Amino acid sequence: MDVQKAYELLYTSVLTGIALLLFVMLFRSVKGPGVTDRLLSINMVGTLVIAAIVILSRLLGEAWLLDVALIYTMISLVSVLILARVLIPAKPSRKRFRDEKGGGAHV
Repeated sequence: MDVQKAYELLYTSVLTGIALLLFVMLFRSVKGPGVTDRLLSINMVGTLVIAAIVILSRLLGEAWLLDVALIYTMISLVSVLILARVLIPAKPSRKRFRDEKGGGAHV
């Protein structure tokens, strides 16, 4: 086996592993117990897709796929920031305690 065939086998096995992890993260983004778990799994899906694009670029010898990966990285970053801003509250509700006389609320 020459070096080129060994690299092709390595890239193919890594892409298969990334595909498996991608399906696990998609399942987690649907089933996740909380909003933050879902948001992190969506971010991980974006990271796995970027890694797959970079590996495909190396496997196919196409340098323009690296530009696609950079653009996808910027889009992924902006989308996660927007989702975090929309789904996670900036100031979660605080418990308020009343004094014993029934007066005003204290924080």
